[in-house]
Amino acid sequence: MDFKVVIPARYASSRLPGKPLLDISGKPMIQRVYESACESMASEVIIATDDHRILERAEEFGAEVCMTAESHRSGTDRIAEVVRRMRWHEDTIVVNLQGDEPAMPPSLAYQVALDMQIHNRADITTLSTKIVERDELFDSHIVKVVTDAEGYALYFSRAPIPWHRDEFLHADHPLPTDVGFARHIGLYAYRAGYLEKYVNWPPAPLEQAESLEQLRVLWHGGCIHVSQAEREPGHGIDTADDLVRVRKQFE
Repeated sequence: MDFKVVIPARYASSRLPGKPLLDISGKPMIQRVYESACESMASEVIIATDDHRILERAEEFGAEVCMTAESHRSGTDRIAEVVRRMRWHEDTIVVNLQGDEPAMPPSLAYQVALDMQIHNRADITTLSTKIVERDELFDSHIVKVVTDAEGYALYFSRAPIPWHRDEFLHADHPLPTDVGFARHIGLYAYRAGYLEKYVNWPPAPLEQAESLEQLRVLWHGGCIHVSQAEREPGHGIDTADDLVRVRKQFE
């Protein structure tokens, strides 16, 4: 199987300015992500950025870097520019590995790419893990997903889904065991041709309401296959607390 990994990395961050270059146990975050991607069996790994500070640092540790426009609204738009500039064939499998995921196991990048190859109906493939704690299900920062019998996404939400009408009337009860609750993992694979179509669609109303980019796919009738992650993913880094937690992991 041949697939590419593109790592979108933006310097500007409202909560953690210069996030890709923050130190994690002696290496910048973006280097940790890049090294993980290189262990995934991808045929090519590219860092996509709009900042020369990231470019210079990445070239120091030997990464391939593609400078992209500053105007992109999302990492997906940035990846689409890389696809166009690299002239990858429309059937090329491209994995989107976010630049703030230094603890993402390489095997999960391979898993999501393999799922893309296996599931012909899928326009996008992604991963999930089980939710077993009530606090996790009701945390709006954690994205939930429900799927059909074949693992294709029905909906993604920041709200608790599915809503268990009877059980959730009692706030002190543990989660019911007859329903599978799932946390979405923000790791995606696409084919290059579909990615080009996707970025030319305007944001969908559901996407804007939930602030979840993947809902644009469902809005336009696309199929997203969701597999259970074969390994527990590490923490992504959005806040200073996340940074402390991940630094301890690497130490």
